[in-house]
Order: sequence, then structure tokens, then C-alpha cells
Amino acid sequence: MTVRTRFAPSPTGLLHIGGVRTALFNYLFSRHHGGEFLIRIEDTDRARSLPEYTQGILDGLAWMGIAPDAPPVFQSARAARHAEVALELLAAGRAYRCYCTPDELRAMRELAVAEGRPPRYDGRWRDRDPAEAPPGMSPVIRLRSPQQGETVVRDLVQGEVRVGNTELDDLIILRSDGSPTYLHAVVVDDHDMAISHVIRGDDHLTNTFRQVQIFEAMGWARPEFAHIPLIHGADGAKLSKRHGAVGVPEFRTQGFLPEALGNYLLRLGWGHGDAEIISREEAITLFDLDGVGRAASRMDYAKLTHLNGVYIRGADDARLTAEAMARLGDVGEGVEARVQALMPGLKDRARTLVELAQSAAFLARERPLAMEPKAAALLTPEARAMLREVMPALAATDFSAAALDAALREFAEAHGHKLGQVAQPLRAALTGSTMSPGIDATLAALGREESLARIGDVAQ
Repeated sequence: MTVRTRFAPSPTGLLHIGGVRTALFNYLFSRHHGGEFLIRIEDTDRARSLPEYTQGILDGLAWMGIAPDAPPVFQSARAARHAEVALELLAAGRAYRCYCTPDELRAMRELAVAEGRPPRYDGRWRDRDPAEAPPGMSPVIRLRSPQQGETVVRDLVQGEVRVGNTELDDLIILRSDGSPTYLHAVVVDDHDMAISHVIRGDDHLTNTFRQVQIFEAMGWARPEFAHIPLIHGADGAKLSKRHGAVGVPEFRTQGFLPEALGNYLLRLGWGHGDAEIISREEAITLFDLDGVGRAASRMDYAKLTHLNGVYIRGADDARLTAEAMARLGDVGEGVEARVQALMPGLKDRARTLVELAQSAAFLARERPLAMEPKAAALLTPEARAMLREVMPALAATDFSAAALDAALREFAEAHGHKLGQVAQPLRAALTGSTMSPGIDATLAALGREESLARIGDVAQ
């Protein structure tokens, strides 16, 4: 059997982080088993499905490195096929036309609620003669669901789950306007796309019982099902904006690397021993459904941020420079070279790309620098005098980091200072703050002309 999985989002909003994890699990499972991963855009809700949401979903998956093996399938383009299958079920006697009026359905629901029963369709047109239908009434088509026994699903994550068929009413598969319902369309698409494993959130588990009945009514082999627990906030409630970022664009804007986010989501509900840092290649080798837990996962933004810092420290300097420059906006000539030169020191402390850009911003500032209060406090008259004295020693070097370090140490020793007593006022003069990478690397990145000019601005 060829393993084929799919991610099937509805383009009615931004790509949610829970959806990304579902897509990732489908992608890794198919790759692990040498199979195929597909994307189906379930856009049958025409009023709420927008092209910009579709593009946002596809862009978000591409950013995360979750690439399908074929172009996306659009469910809305397959409505004729969905109707065809519904009519096949009707012709085979496994479905029937229902002519209930809206008033009848409302009365049915009200009676069930009054009697303390779940509001279900009572099957009144199941064996009724269509000749009794009200004139001009367009019927829906309902599945003739089994009325006895149980529907059983052997879920690869949840284990065996079952429901009594008396608890399931006759599902509408084709509306009166000829459009398919969601649950019916999904079954037809999964069959036609030869999906072998349906891996999705456990909020779909109740849908599965109904969908299994459609598979069986058509005589189709059902796929394997795996319902993964949802992601909750730290308080155990369903993840929402009040907990923090929930959409992929938000995480991207906040400066998370896709590989860090992917690593975090992989470990959110799936485990392999004590391993925390797992590359995509390792994940493909290791991932299988037996490592997925049944309990809901809790989003830990602090842990994600820490992990992102680990990935930033291991990332390519040129890539990080491009990311920082994109966040710095329109800056002067030569700034990019400064950022790249200082990147080894900048990335050591950054946990997000936003922090990285903020720490690099001093490299792009125009003179004279605005001083943060703590930096201004360092520039005492004595410190300014010392800066005037150190300038010739710095100017005499070739402005390499090694030569600058040696010159600063020699100056500090000759004047009876500790190195930090020299470095801190220098840092304030060069950056306008009290934080930067090593002072020798900072001087070298700014270069001779800019460094001496910045020092001179405050040494007067």
C-alpha cells in the first residue's frame, strides 16, 4: 500500500498553528513511509472562503517547508463528482429523498429538546412514498444510515472508539440546491485521492463515524484514521489569541525561524526519548504515529522562544543578516556589511529575529547618536576625557578585532584601568546603549571612520 496523506484546510481565516502541526504530522508520516503528501483546499463555504486566505495558507506551508507532492486540489471544483456519488447512493437504495419543510424540522428539534433528547432527524421520509411530497418542494438527499449495531473506528492514536448507530441520524449528503455537504464531500475526495491515512485533530472524531458510514454505503475501503489531540493554552483552555500568537503570519512577524517552529510543533504531542533538538531530516527518519500522545498539548511560548534562540545561534550569518536588514527597513549605505561583520556576536544573545534586528539597529543610526539614560550616565567628564585619550591608540591599529583588542588592553594597563572601565564608555559612545557584542568586534564592524567619529561626538 502506498501511504498518501493530506492536509485539508478551509480558507476562511489565517493558517492556525494547530493546522500547521497537523500538516507537519501528515507530511512527516508520508515521508517516513516513502509515500505522498497532498493538500486539499476545502473551499465549499463560498461566502467565507477568500482567495487571500488560500494564498496565505499555501505561503505559510511553503515557509514552513511543508511541500505537497502535487498541486492543491480545490474541493469546490469537484461539486459535480460529489453529487454524482450522492445519486449513486440514491439509485442503490442507500440514500433517499427527504421532503421535510423547515417548519417540520424546527418542530422536530423543539420536541426532542422538550423531551430531553438530542435533536436528531426522525427518519420520517426514510420509507415514505415521494408521491406524498408537498408540491414544488425540492428535496435533500439523506444517507440511509444503519439503525442497529455500532459504528467502530480503530483509531491509530485514540484506540478503538465506537458509537451506537441509534445515536446517529440520517445525514444529509446533498442539499436541496444540489450542493454537497462537507462530510459527504470529504469522503468522496479522500476516496478519489486514494488517501490511505487521515491524520487530523480529534475535534473531527465525531465526524468520522458519519464518514465511515458513507465509505461503507459506497463499498469503498476506508482509510486509516488518526485523531491527534488539540493544542491548548498554558491554562488548559483551547488556544486562542488571548494566550499569544496563534497564526503562522504572527509567528513569522514576531521573528521565529520556520525550522525552530517546526521543531517545537513536532515535540508538541509527539516524543522520541529526551530528544529536544530534532532536524527535519531526523524527524522524517523518526516520526511515526505510535509516538503521538492522547492528551492535549499546552503551548509554551517561553520554551518556543528559547528553542528559537538555539536555532538562531546555529543559523547562517548571511541569512540572519538578510532577516535583520528586512526588519531595519531603509538604511544607509554600508550598514549591511556592518551587520554581517558583527552577526557572530549579535546572534549569540538574540532569541527572535526581532530582537536580532533591535540589537543591530545601532549600526544603522545616524550621528550624533541618541543616548539611552544608562548609556548617558556612563559618559561622565572623566569617561569623556578617557575616550579622547584612547582614540589615538585605536586609530593607530589596522582596525581588525584582534588589533583593537590588543590596543585596548594595552591602554587599560598603561592607565591603571580595568578593561571594562574602558569598554563600557566606549560601548555607550558607539551604540548609544550599554549592550553590544564584544567591544573589539563592534569597533571592527563599524569601521575606522564611523567608530572614531562616534567616539569623537561624545569625547568633546
